[in-house]
Amino acid sequence: LAVILGIALMVVAIVYWVEPAGSLPSFFPGHEAGSSHHHVKHGIAAFFVGLACFAFAWFRSGPKRSTAA
Repeated sequence: LAVILGIALMVVAIVYWVEPAGSLPSFFPGHEAGSSHHHVKHGIAAFFVGLACFAFAWFRSGPKRSTAA
């Protein structure tokens, strides 16, 4: 689930970097009708949260430790 969310957030980051605010889907934060401004900070935030999801998935998939002492 974390990997899928990470991939989705990477796609969202690319959309923020490529599309101007007026062309973003209306459900995206930062959508401004008729605007030619690119939301670079929104893209950076989505990118780093996506990386965090990948890191979370990576750490969760590691070997399990034995708790017996």
